[in-house]
Amino acid sequence: MNRAVFIDRDGVINRAVVRDGKPYAPEGLADFELLAGVPEAIQSLRRAGFLLIVATNQPDVGAGRQAQATVEQIHAHLRSLLPLDDIRVCYHTDADHCACRKPKPGMLLDAARQWQIEVAASVMVGDRWRDIEAGKAAGCRTILIEGGYDERQAEGFDAAVPSLLDASRLILSDRLFQQERYAKR
Repeated sequence: MNRAVFIDRDGVINRAVVRDGKPYAPEGLADFELLAGVPEAIQSLRRAGFLLIVATNQPDVGAGRQAQATVEQIHAHLRSLLPLDDIRVCYHTDADHCACRKPKPGMLLDAARQWQIEVAASVMVGDRWRDIEAGKAAGCRTILIEGGYDERQAEGFDAAVPSLLDASRLILSDRLFQQERYAKR
């Protein structure tokens, strides 16, 4: 079985567009900005043998505010920058009640089956409550990237750090798996 780091996209890998305290996806490739430390974090996790799987909700497509081709263009660019194993996308809105939209664990569990991932030895890294809930429901450890958004706050995560680079260092230190809960929240 493999170990994986499931990674949310907007606000973790790239800068989220924040409006009125809420995070949004970039409108297109021109607005896409990789966050500092992300390449280093991804490379160090790759060297340690983790599969790297992006799991992202992109409801603007389902709501008709963004073209799926735009998201796919961003993902092609992302793959050219980082050695990712997979990018899983949910294009649905909450109203669709699908199994893949975070906070449901569908994207993570589908990837775990395909890639033969042991979820208990894996981590979900995200900046929103939806990411943490999906990771917990899948059976992963969870790390919150503190975004300070004006929305429902995440609870029950294993650790909170300011960046993906800090998350990678924590994962590689093995402290996340040595304790029952690294930082109870």
